[in-house]
Amino acid sequence: MSQVLTNAAEFTVSEIAQAVKRTVEDEFGHVRVRGEISGFRGQHSSGHCYFTLKDDAASIDAVVWKGNYARLAFKPEEGLEVIATGRLTTFPRSSKYQIVIENIEPAGAGALMALLEERRKKLLAEGLFARERKRPLPYLPRVIGVVTSPTGAVIRDILHRLDDRFPSHVLVWPVRVQGETCAPEVVNAIEGFNALLPGGATPRPDLLIVARGGGSIEDLWGFNEEAVVRAVAGSDIPVITAVGHETDTTLVDYASDMRAPTPTAAAEAAVPVRAELIAYVEDQGARQRQSMRRGLASLKDRLRAAGAGLPRPADLVSTQRQSLDLFSSKLSGALRHFVQARRIAFSNLAASVQPRLVRQRHAELAERLNTLQRRGESGLTTSVERSRLRLAPVARQLPAAVATALERKQTVLGRVVPRLSDKPLRAELRHAKGRLEPLDARLTVAGLQATRQRRLQWEQLSKLLETLSYRNVLARGYALVQDEAGQIVTSQAATRPGEALRLSFADGEVGVVVAGAPPARRKPGRTGPDDGSQESLF
Repeated sequence: MSQVLTNAAEFTVSEIAQAVKRTVEDEFGHVRVRGEISGFRGQHSSGHCYFTLKDDAASIDAVVWKGNYARLAFKPEEGLEVIATGRLTTFPRSSKYQIVIENIEPAGAGALMALLEERRKKLLAEGLFARERKRPLPYLPRVIGVVTSPTGAVIRDILHRLDDRFPSHVLVWPVRVQGETCAPEVVNAIEGFNALLPGGATPRPDLLIVARGGGSIEDLWGFNEEAVVRAVAGSDIPVITAVGHETDTTLVDYASDMRAPTPTAAAEAAVPVRAELIAYVEDQGARQRQSMRRGLASLKDRLRAAGAGLPRPADLVSTQRQSLDLFSSKLSGALRHFVQARRIAFSNLAASVQPRLVRQRHAELAERLNTLQRRGESGLTTSVERSRLRLAPVARQLPAAVATALERKQTVLGRVVPRLSDKPLRAELRHAKGRLEPLDARLTVAGLQATRQRRLQWEQLSKLLETLSYRNVLARGYALVQDEAGQIVTSQAATRPGEALRLSFADGEVGVVVAGAPPARRKPGRTGPDDGSQESLF
């Protein structure tokens, strides 16, 4: 076989690949490709992302380098239709062309809403939107943290509304509220407020407000990012979100503790109206004072009712006072009887130890002795003489015995006489008199008080009797009707025709007869005016 000669240049595979690469890059240096993301498995271990963009007829490989991925406002997700901006290039090793993506945008509002709904379902399944996770807002927060742009109208509306309702200490964490850096700055602000220590140099807020003005779904997309939603849900400080207008809804609204339709409404929800709070406190104070007054009045009524059931102090001591009066009257008589009994005993004892009786007894014994002596002198017999001799010692001893008995009686009398002194009796009488004088004074005062009380009661009863007396009624033109027996007639049915009655007026009495029959005869024993002086009632 002969070799075919040609003048065509020879290229290596690498040269062809590089030539194709330069041609593609020069021709398609900047392109926007619309397609659906397919085969996305997240970031590679190197940080790069690889997937495919496809439509109904073709597909193209796509790559996002690690540095560009971090700056993407919209992260690629499986099945999302996007518009990818980048440049075409080739990969010589596999003879494939691909697009190096620099930016990704959702392909229209429908794609954004689909992505938003898919993300909402995912976070809802994780429980970040559960109602039981929401915490009550503090009633009166001392420090309020606001996460918003410092140059927009939102912060001025919030500060103005807080100043009108209840001036509070406000800390503003400035962030961008749209764009690629919106989400990380909002996350840093929420986490930064939560990292503040209570009592530190910078006070820790009691409540957070995340707010921005209205805008399109693309403008508000930073508040739909998963990182922002998780930061709001994980905040230890209660969060109020006010993103966009009343009709705008973002995912952070589902995760926050309260969603306000506008930033101004968020400020109104954060604090109460100071004037209304003062009025409420004053009203509660008035109700408390009124309740205390009612309670005191009720206690007074109960005390008065309890006191009405208790006996009067005078009744409590009346029995003891009466017993004291009785014992006082008995004491006077007992003292008199005691003194009289002592006097009688003294008289009886004094009568039995008088010296006169002793002398009389001595005289009687002496007389008997003399009689015996005279009998001996008349010539008695020897036996009598012997008897006299026997009695002689006795006769000699008799005066000594009488003297001894007399001394003994005097000794007894000397011991009894001091005991019969009237000094103890006088002392007892003085003591009794000292006890009776206060009782007499108290008795006098009590008697005067009792007399005044009885006189006052008598006067009151007299006035009551005068007030209730039927004579006052008679003085006003009325009359008292009585029958002949003196019984009061109170009804027409109690009268009979011809019966004699007596009418009592204020200035006298008049006899009358009930019309309808001749005057009835007076029965024996019945008193009344003569028939000629009786008048008819009718």
